[in-house]
Amino acid sequence: MRVGTPGFQKERLIEARAARRIASKSELAKMIDVNPSAVTRWENGTHAPDADALSQLAIALNVRKEFFLRPVQERQSPVFYRSLASTLKRDTAYQEGQMQWLQDISTVLGHYVDFPAVDFPDLMAGASYRQLRDEDIEGMAAELRRHWGLGDGPCPDVVGLMERIGCIVGSIEMGTSKLDGLCTWSGVVPRPHILLAEDKMSLPRRQMDAAHELGHAILHRGVSEEELVADLKEIERQAFRFASALLMPAKTYPYELPNFSLASMLSMKGRWRVSIKAQIVRLKQLEIIDPDYAVQLYKLYSAKGWSKEEPLDRDWPIPSPRLLREAVQLIVSSGVRRKEDLTAVEFVISPEDVERLTGLPRGWFSQVGDVVSLKLKSDRPMPQVREAGGKVVPFKR
Repeated sequence: MRVGTPGFQKERLIEARAARRIASKSELAKMIDVNPSAVTRWENGTHAPDADALSQLAIALNVRKEFFLRPVQERQSPVFYRSLASTLKRDTAYQEGQMQWLQDISTVLGHYVDFPAVDFPDLMAGASYRQLRDEDIEGMAAELRRHWGLGDGPCPDVVGLMERIGCIVGSIEMGTSKLDGLCTWSGVVPRPHILLAEDKMSLPRRQMDAAHELGHAILHRGVSEEELVADLKEIERQAFRFASALLMPAKTYPYELPNFSLASMLSMKGRWRVSIKAQIVRLKQLEIIDPDYAVQLYKLYSAKGWSKEEPLDRDWPIPSPRLLREAVQLIVSSGVRRKEDLTAVEFVISPEDVERLTGLPRGWFSQVGDVVSLKLKSDRPMPQVREAGGKVVPFKR
C-alpha cells in the first residue's frame, strides 16, 4: 500500500536527483539521513515520503516542496543529444533534467506572455526520416531559408532566428565539453525546446550547435525512442547535414571561395561565421573537394594547432538567448507579478536555477524589485514663499 504524501510524483525525484548530479540513491539517502531503501521505494513509486522527509528532500535538492507534487510534462519527441562512448550517463541525465526545468519555466511564462508563433512549415509531409536523401535535406534547408527571409547570405545569429520562429532556447554550462546541446518538442504546447552548452564556446561553435538542434526539430519530430536508439548515428548525421546546408548554402557559399586553401577558408570564416573545420566538411559533403584532399587539409589544420582553438574564435561575442529573460522582466516591470510571487508561487525550482536557465543576471530575484510611488496629499496647504531681496557676499580668497 502506498503511504506518505498524497500526489507525490516519483518522476520529479528522479529528475531532481539527475539535475543536481547526484549519482546514486545511496548518495541522496546519506544527504537526508535515511535508509537507501527508502529512496528506492520513493523512486519506484511503492511508497511516498512523509511530510518531514519531503521537507528534507526539498532542502537537499534546493527546490520547493510543491515541486514533487507537480506532474512532469509530456514530450512529443525524445530528447536528441549526441551520444558519445566517453559521455557519462550522469551527464546526459543532468542535461535531460535541465531540459525538463526549461520546459517548466516556459510553461509558467506562457500563462502571462504570448511567445512568437511556431513557424515550422511541415516539409516532412508525413515522411519518415529513413526516406530522407541528402538532396532532400539540402532542399529543405534552402526552402526554410526562403520562408524565414534569410536570403542566400550568412545567417549571423541562429539563436536569434530560433527564438523568432517560436523555439524556446536556453544555454547553461554542462560541466563537460562532450555535450553540445539537446532538443525536444514539448507536449503541453507543441513547441521545440532547445538547450545549448556554454562550455568552451565560440560564436562559430554556437552557430553550428544551434543549427544542429534546429535540424532535429525540423527533421526528427516524429522519431520514437526506439528509433533514436537504433539509428542515432544516421539521425545525427542528418541533423549535421541540415545545419551545414542552413549555414553554408550550396548555391552561394562555395562560389565565394577564391580557392580551397585554409587561408581562403579563414577569410570566409570572417564573413560566414562558421569554423574552418566545418567548411572542410561542407566542401567534402558537396563533393567539391575529394576525400584525399580533405585529409590533407585536416592534417595541416591539426599541425597549425587549430584543433584546440581556431583564429577569430575570440573575436565575436557569443549571442545568448533573450526570449525567456525578457519575458520574466516584462512580467515584473509591467506589474503583472512581483518577483516574490514568481519564486514563491509560480516557479517550483530555485530562483538561482530560473536565473541560470533564462539568462537573468545572478541574484536578480533577490534584488529589490518593487518601487512604491508616492505623491503629496492634495488637501495639504502648501507653504507660502515670500519674495525677499538680498545681496551677494563675495568670498575672500
